[in-house]
Amino acid sequence: MPVISTLRSVAAVLVLCLPLALPAQQGRDNGPYRVLRTARVGGGEGGFDYVNLDAQARRIYIARGGEDQSPARILVFDLDTLNQVGEIPDTRANGVAIDTGSNHGFASSNPVLMFDTKTLKPIRSIAVQAPPDGMFFDAPNRHIYVLSHGTPNVTVLDSRDGSLVRTIDLGGMPDQMVGDDRGHLYTNLLDRNTVAVLDAKKMEVAAQYSLDGKGGQCPGIAIDVRNRVVFSACRNPQNMVMLDADTGRVLDAQPIGWANDGAAFNSATQEAFSSNADGSLTVIREDSRTRFSVVQTVPTMKNAKTMALDPKTRHLILIGADYDGIQPGTQRGARAGPMVPGTFTILVVGK
Repeated sequence: MPVISTLRSVAAVLVLCLPLALPAQQGRDNGPYRVLRTARVGGGEGGFDYVNLDAQARRIYIARGGEDQSPARILVFDLDTLNQVGEIPDTRANGVAIDTGSNHGFASSNPVLMFDTKTLKPIRSIAVQAPPDGMFFDAPNRHIYVLSHGTPNVTVLDSRDGSLVRTIDLGGMPDQMVGDDRGHLYTNLLDRNTVAVLDAKKMEVAAQYSLDGKGGQCPGIAIDVRNRVVFSACRNPQNMVMLDADTGRVLDAQPIGWANDGAAFNSATQEAFSSNADGSLTVIREDSRTRFSVVQTVPTMKNAKTMALDPKTRHLILIGADYDGIQPGTQRGARAGPMVPGTFTILVVGK
């Protein structure tokens, strides 16, 4: 057969094959997110705040507040099966932070509880000057950051032995924190509508970034380390504000759901997420370093406003529950009456 005829035959086969291959690739990478699984895990009644993961040990930590016959405690679940595997009793906290290298966990109780992640047994209690809220593990420096709405706003602990390293006054109320792997930590200041930047080595404030009116009352925060973008998820106005991690310049703002309380970024898909108390998960795609777009709003569950990203499966883990007397429009969240018994739920969102 002539060479030209052979090449034409090969080209024809490729043309026929390409339309069949491309949709499968697009469907796998860019298909819509959905709730893959829900598990009503019980654990009694009582409030909840953060959901924290130990992805290496495949554990979920959820702090539960006490109500009626349900004492305050921290529930521990298997990240893959969602079955409960343990409990830290008599501990009222908002969340935890884990140092996998030392197998030490820290609960944002008052005083802070340091515990063994293998046995879940207490190691020591650590007094801090202001009641804790969120927590963050700075892995490069082996520091636990205890974030408080009161002064001093940050207490830094050594994750190896729980000793006090430093306290920091941010001049505002931090909620959640992320790091850029280059020695900087970022946290929203709820009452100042700014992002505080900390030098992780010096453990002091290096800069404060204004949101320029694009967002306010911002609890959720995430970061694209490679492209140097900070995502600040805000409640009033309801926007995800994107900032240059190095200069603080506002790059863009996109609308999100009501009463956000969590954010995450998936570097594999270049997507940021906002979990919202109105029962939605906003998905924002990073089209370029300066261009962003809302690509999906995923129905989840009322009050499922906190979440964590599992770096292994790329699934998002959310928690929520049903409450009597929902009052939409309340900036503090959708909870109004008592929790409906038996409705506390873990949700897994993915493609």
